[in-house]
Amino acid sequence: MHQVRIGKSVLRRIEKLPFRIQQRFGNLVQDLERKGPLQPLWPNFSRLGPGKYHCHLSYSWVACWYHEKGTLRIEVYYAGSREDAPY
Repeated sequence: MHQVRIGKSVLRRIEKLPFRIQQRFGNLVQDLERKGPLQPLWPNFSRLGPGKYHCHLSYSWVACWYHEKGTLRIEVYYAGSREDAPY
């Protein structure tokens, strides 16, 4: 089982998201814990670079995470509007 870390700035952003998107984010975190960083069943899942991934929580909202190869740690470094996403 993977350990998922969510940064403080991400937590603050999540609090401002619509409730439905907060629930989808929670589902994504559960999937990351259980299945690891590769989430091909999530909409628009793609690799952003070495160890970096993203997917859409809905049309307008995305989440981005980082996984260092050889570890069980995943860090969610962004969740919010796709317009402001760091990619």
